[in-house]
Amino acid sequence: MMKKIEVVLASRNQGKLKELNRLLAEELGDVIVLKSLDDIGFADDIEENGTTFAENALIKARAVAALGYVALADDSGLCVEALGGAPGVYSARYAGEHGNDAQNNALLLQNLKDKQDRAAAFVSVFACAFPDGREPIVAEGRVPGEILTAPRGEGGFGYDPLFYYAPFGKTFAELSHEEKNRISHRGAAVRAFAKLFSARMEE
Repeated sequence: MMKKIEVVLASRNQGKLKELNRLLAEELGDVIVLKSLDDIGFADDIEENGTTFAENALIKARAVAALGYVALADDSGLCVEALGGAPGVYSARYAGEHGNDAQNNALLLQNLKDKQDRAAAFVSVFACAFPDGREPIVAEGRVPGEILTAPRGEGGFGYDPLFYYAPFGKTFAELSHEEKNRISHRGAAVRAFAKLFSARMEE
């Protein structure tokens, strides 16, 4: 029986905190007590200047671990093969303005308009850093798909309406909440992290 461990998620996003709490509880029971940056009074911005999802997740996790907490952080985005892995770490601000989904999607379609190869993957990386300086845990989840020529579906966010998942014959914006959780890159990354975390705690 593992004892409860307080973990700080390097985010202020309550929606993300809630979703992660649920995913972690499914894998680990109530072992992790998850808190947000607001819960610990962390007001600074953490500059994500890494060139990979893992680097950015580690930058955020280490910034919080330096304050004495076990810290968890994630970074995720879309990687398109014909664009050399872009938008990648710039997924949220691909068109310049952070989080403008319509502009990001329009730019992606523009950059792919002459490309035959439309293979892509949603990638999510979770990193957990420890205040005692031991080796961090890094776990990745990846979902392969392809980019359509026009958006489909009303759900989801970001690139979901353009990301077609062949096994279900739908875009991510057409999936139900349950379907998306079952196959999402974030879900896969959380499950991989949970296995590594519980193995580490039993050492």
